[in-house]
Amino acid sequence: MRIAQLAPLAESVPPKLYGGTERVIAWLVDELVELGHDVTLFASGDSKTKGKLHPVWPRALRLGRRGADPNAACALLIEAIAERAADFDLIHSHVDWLPLPVLSRTGVPFLTTMHGRLDLPGLSDVIGAFPNAAFVSISDNQRRPLPDANWIANIQHGLPKDLFRPSYEGGSYLAFLGRLTADKGPEDAMRIARAAGIPLRIAAKIPRAETAYFKKKLEPNIDGEAVQLVGEVDEVRKQPFLAGAAALLFPINWPEPFGLVMIEAMACGTPVIAYRSGSVPEVIEDGVTGLIVDNEEQAIRAVNALGRLDRRVIRIRFEERFTSSRMAKEYEARYRELVARVRGPS
Repeated sequence: MRIAQLAPLAESVPPKLYGGTERVIAWLVDELVELGHDVTLFASGDSKTKGKLHPVWPRALRLGRRGADPNAACALLIEAIAERAADFDLIHSHVDWLPLPVLSRTGVPFLTTMHGRLDLPGLSDVIGAFPNAAFVSISDNQRRPLPDANWIANIQHGLPKDLFRPSYEGGSYLAFLGRLTADKGPEDAMRIARAAGIPLRIAAKIPRAETAYFKKKLEPNIDGEAVQLVGEVDEVRKQPFLAGAAALLFPINWPEPFGLVMIEAMACGTPVIAYRSGSVPEVIEDGVTGLIVDNEEQAIRAVNALGRLDRRVIRIRFEERFTSSRMAKEYEARYRELVARVRGPS
């Protein structure tokens, strides 16, 4: 099939540092190419792909020229796919709602994977305006706020099987990887690690909008020993960071749609200690690939119970459930169904 993939422009595909959605898109495109499809990626010009790149903005917005208008970049993305829609058998959008008015008028089958939270005001109105638009969720929990959307599949993320090397040693510290925002739980992670008597290493970016939160709530507790901030990590440094950890702490306080870092840890053989929120119970097998808890007290006890988890089994379960080849084949099946529905069987 001739497939268009529409990516967000905030980060390159794959991202240089932080960026889960763009990383998943990169893996999906590469796997689809390996399956024999002709894939065109509409993304920033500094993206790299096994498919064909259609650059719609010179450089990813977050690391590019400051002050660039993201709405202008998105307008160019929508115009680019409007001009080229007839070149494709199917269009797969990863940029939420904005392209829907154009995509619904092209006559080309399309679907949208929702990567973010859906419990925001006004989204049900969008669903009502596009009742025939096909959507894919990344967890069952994600779709709860919008049960009336045309959900055609729930496809969990996956990453390349050989991207990360597993480590079967116990690990000497606890790891936190993600944005330093309150809903990701970095304060909880600090308290859990201190109470458990194990060092915490934080690999994260500080969003510009969260600078005050970082300065007030987090920085005073980062001493470089018990709590160490290592900054953002790229794909090369992420592997040893996760593989060397006794566990990944994931004390989220929001309806996480998926949580890519959980399966990245699993790929390294590293267990996850996570709060029971959002997609966590769908991703983590409690007592097998990690420990699901309801509060800090339980999380501290979970740290002391890590010895009963087998890191080899964690890696095996990752390979069975969360590879990008599995993800791509599930999308391929949905693509074929949509094309057949609109144009008849090929």
